[in-house]
Amino acid sequence: MGINEISTILFDLDGTLLPMDQDLFIEAHLQTYSQKCEQLGLDPNVMIYALESGLKAMFNNDGNMTNKQRFWESFLSVAKLPGTDSLEEFMQFYLKEFKTLKSVVFPTPLSKEIIKTAHAKGYQLVLATTPVFPRQATLERMAWIDLDPAWFDLITTYEDFSYTKPHLGYYRQILAMLDINPTNCLMVGNDMVEDLVVEELGMQTYLVTDWIINPSEKDIAPYRKGSLQDLWDYVQKLDSKEGA
Repeated sequence: MGINEISTILFDLDGTLLPMDQDLFIEAHLQTYSQKCEQLGLDPNVMIYALESGLKAMFNNDGNMTNKQRFWESFLSVAKLPGTDSLEEFMQFYLKEFKTLKSVVFPTPLSKEIIKTAHAKGYQLVLATTPVFPRQATLERMAWIDLDPAWFDLITTYEDFSYTKPHLGYYRQILAMLDINPTNCLMVGNDMVEDLVVEELGMQTYLVTDWIINPSEKDIAPYRKGSLQDLWDYVQKLDSKEGA
């Protein structure tokens, strides 16, 4: 299967289109989250445990409910918020405080050019970020690199998905939603485990190496790969799809 057979491109966000040190981002996220909890009069330690419990529940999701449902079921069983008003105030975190996390990432105009060009060439595009965030938080991160949601045929968020990366069920959901064949897909990501697992389904891959995550130190020599700049060059050389 050659690259000319590709009709759909899946793009990871964090560490791929949105350059970041994942550990630094997680640390800043937890710190900002703790400050929000203190402002609401909630015990930060309990709330961090509740957050971790919710995340674990999503990562272990078996497909029987959405990640959103799985998260809140677990989160609220630990957090025991005093009422619906507290919950509504808590959710404002993604409309307000979350925006400040832009200061710990490294936006680049290359990302916008890559997506805009792939869209103009007629490729079906998926923002394939692991769906553990609400849509609002995903749109916010997209805004940091000036990505227009209209360029994407699908943006994966916790409201609509029942698995997370690297579970193949997550990628199968994408394939089913768009009614596409995996052999006609290219997955672009920076994580050797979470993103390149798609090879098991028959997808082609492109490994972005600027902020590569390779926990088992697997040999990357056999893979199609390069920096974000290399990816930009690669996308410019892709054939336009019929009708674009």
